[in-house]
Amino acid sequence: MAGHSKWANIQHRKGRQDAKRGKIFTKLIKEITVAAKMGGSDITANPRLRLAIDKAKGESVPKDTIENAIKRGTGQLEGVVYEEVRYEGYGIAGAAVMVDCLTDSRNRTVADVRHAFSKYGGSLGTDGCVAFQFKHCGQLLFAPGTDEEALMEAALEAGAEDILTHDDGSIEVMTGPWEFSAAREALEAAGFKPEFGEVTMKPLNETELSGEDSLRMQKLLDALDALDDVQEVYTSAVLDSE
Repeated sequence: MAGHSKWANIQHRKGRQDAKRGKIFTKLIKEITVAAKMGGSDITANPRLRLAIDKAKGESVPKDTIENAIKRGTGQLEGVVYEEVRYEGYGIAGAAVMVDCLTDSRNRTVADVRHAFSKYGGSLGTDGCVAFQFKHCGQLLFAPGTDEEALMEAALEAGAEDILTHDDGSIEVMTGPWEFSAAREALEAAGFKPEFGEVTMKPLNETELSGEDSLRMQKLLDALDALDDVQEVYTSAVLDSE
């Protein structure tokens, strides 16, 4: 089905992310603060912070905003104290869903997440019920028509863990989560600029949805993503983007 093309699906998701840039700023600032709190302000010793700063720069977050977020994390500036919490559940047709949050009130967050699941046809599950279905990794997607052999050689030199060629001609390069930034820089230096890249929880198996089921699943994902405490929403669902 054309709508289930890896390329079309990624472009569709990126378009939805670009439409929510205001909330993306808030998410990135919170992630920088927590990363600095957990691992310190030295990006050479704190790969999570380096990744968060790279993402913030990619979204044009101002330098002083980034620096203040780091200072809040290390205690140099006062700020809200956030904790990490993950919720797991099921969407339409049993598709796996993981919701990563940064919150200053667990009670508020779990109530909001549970409400979104129940309102839009999903169900909140128990800890660990779907986490085993995902792999934490870096993902770089290259456009159809990219020189496969040359990219494969460059990707292996850059430390890639896996390289996948999809039926639509797009090429996906997988890295370790903390090796993502260095691998992307190495590939760009070799002349290969990805159309899309992120550190994600990649589903090991996908659940393809189309028609009404796809629309219902999108509503659930949007409702979860719109919650103030939610940082990322991951799912095994592949939605018909047509």
